[in-house]
Amino acid sequence: MTTALKINDDGWRAPARQPVERHGAIRDWIEAGTHFRVDGAGPAVMLVHGVGLDLFMWDAVAALLASDYTVIRHDMLGHGSSAKPPGARILGDFVRQLDALHDYLELDRAAIVGFSMGALVAQAFALEHPDKVARLVLMNGVYDRSAKARDAVRARLAQVTADGPASTIAPALERWFTEDFRRERPDVIAAVKARLEANDPHGFLAAYAVFAEADADLVGRLGGIDCPTLVMTAAGDTGSTPAMTAAMATAIPGARAAVLQGLRHMAPVEDSPTVCDILTAFLAGRDHAALT
Repeated sequence: MTTALKINDDGWRAPARQPVERHGAIRDWIEAGTHFRVDGAGPAVMLVHGVGLDLFMWDAVAALLASDYTVIRHDMLGHGSSAKPPGARILGDFVRQLDALHDYLELDRAAIVGFSMGALVAQAFALEHPDKVARLVLMNGVYDRSAKARDAVRARLAQVTADGPASTIAPALERWFTEDFRRERPDVIAAVKARLEANDPHGFLAAYAVFAEADADLVGRLGGIDCPTLVMTAAGDTGSTPAMTAAMATAIPGARAAVLQGLRHMAPVEDSPTVCDILTAFLAGRDHAALT
C-alpha cells in the first residue's frame, strides 16, 4: 500500500488522511499467511491481541480509534484465520510475523499496542526494531512473574496439554471479566467463549507455552526501549497485576503507567471508551488524569 506521508510534531510519519478499509492476508514466509484488517486514517496504530483471541477482540477499540488513526490488527500465528503451522513456537516467531505485516503495509513508524501476550510481542518488537516504533502501549501484560504466579500459569498450561483448551474457558472468563459485566452483557461473554472454543488446539497450546515463559526472557532488557511508552492494566487483573505494571514502567526509561479501577483483564473489551480515552491522550502526547 503506497500512501502520501506527513510528519507529526514528534517525527511520527503517518499516512495522509484518506479513509482506508482493507482486509486480507499476506503470504510470505508463513504458508497460508497472516489475516489482517486496516481501518481508518491518520497515524498508524498496530493492535496485537492476546493468546486464544483474535483481531476481533479489538472491534470496539478500533471503531473508536479509526476516526483519527489508521488502525491495523491481525490474527497472531496459530490464531483466527492466520496460518497454523505445526511445531513449537518462540516469541520471535510472533515478532517476525508483526514485522512482516509492518513491511507489507509499507509503514514507516507505527504505534504498537499489545494486549496480554501481545504486550510481550510488542516489547520484543520495540527492542528488535526501534526504528519502526513511534510509541508503545503495553496493556494488561505480565512482567517478571513471581514463583507463585509462574507456577499458576504453568499449571494452566499443563491442564490445557492434558485436557484441551476447553478445560480452561470457564475460569478464564471469570478472571477476565467483572461479575457485573458477565451478568449484564451475556452476548459479549458468549462471543468470547465461542472464540475460545473455536481455537486450533495446537496453535493455542504453542502460543500459551510462549506466554507462560517469555516474560522471563525480557526481564533486564526493557531499559533498551527508547520510545514513549505507556504501561496499563486493571486494578482487578490478577494475572497482569498493578505491581507488574509499576515494575515495567520503572524498567522502561520515561514510561508512564495507568491502572484502571473496577475492571479485570479484558479491560479493552469491557470498557473500551475508558481505555481509548487514555490511549488517545497518550498517542497524541497529552496528559491524562490516569497517567502517572
